[in-house]
Amino acid sequence: MITFRLLALLALAFPAAAQPRAAAEPQRFDGTLAAHNQARQAVGVAPLQWSAELAVTAQRWADKLRESRCAMRHSGAAGLGENLAWASGQSLSPSQVVGMWVGERRDYDAARNSCAPGKVCGHYTQVVWRSTTHVGCGMASCGNSEVWVCNYAPPGNFVGQRPH
Repeated sequence: MITFRLLALLALAFPAAAQPRAAAEPQRFDGTLAAHNQARQAVGVAPLQWSAELAVTAQRWADKLRESRCAMRHSGAAGLGENLAWASGQSLSPSQVVGMWVGERRDYDAARNSCAPGKVCGHYTQVVWRSTTHVGCGMASCGNSEVWVCNYAPPGNFVGQRPH
């Protein structure tokens, strides 16, 4: 049986983090930027850059989640946005992970700046958040499951603000 779980973090009161530096996307995460930037291009926002610093933070959290059998919970890292994904029974590619988040677009009502009733779309809005400029991701395996963490700076998903 294949199972997926997603968890989005709302950036409510986190202080602004220092601007990360752009770096080359590691081969392990090849396709992550392209998948993010394809979704961003579709709504007319600037592309993201890979951040090695954000990737280190994301990997540390993924490793911490591995210690608790890949339980889905946010790190609470100040000044960062965060998307999580979990899969069981298969290994996901970076583009599949981002595709799961971007798939929430169908449940996002841009006119009302809200999700359809009973739906989640915060992963999608973080991916396309206009003021976000950098992303870095990590992944950890827990037996036949895996957990993915992507951190974003500056964060998105501020209540009452539109993503683009």
